[in-house]
Amino acid sequence: MLTGFHHVAIICSDIARSRAFYVDLLGLPVLAESYRAARQSWKVDLGLPGGGQIELFSFPGAPARPSRPEAQGLRHLAFSVADVSSAKHWLEEQGIAVEPVRLDETTGRRFTFFADPDGLPLELYES
Repeated sequence: MLTGFHHVAIICSDIARSRAFYVDLLGLPVLAESYRAARQSWKVDLGLPGGGQIELFSFPGAPARPSRPEAQGLRHLAFSVADVSSAKHWLEEQGIAVEPVRLDETTGRRFTFFADPDGLPLELYES
């Protein structure tokens, strides 16, 4: 039935700030961008390596996402990197707070977490 992963949607508090974070900082390409006047909403489609996408949305008056304590639902997005320590160092040089690198006890791979401008947890997982 399922043939693959297509996209994840993120509702942003500030579309320009989130667009800069995902496009300018993380380097994701913009596939499409449109303003939907009837909904007063921007939509920005971003490409991911391997073919998936992130859809950024702006909706007026959207409530903040509960983050701590963790709420039910989507927990985080994880991106694979070749070297988690190098990626962590680069993010920190860009002024992004990054948690200490940890070891996944099940797979033996290293990982860490950081957050997007709205506090959405993002993971770097060493491939």
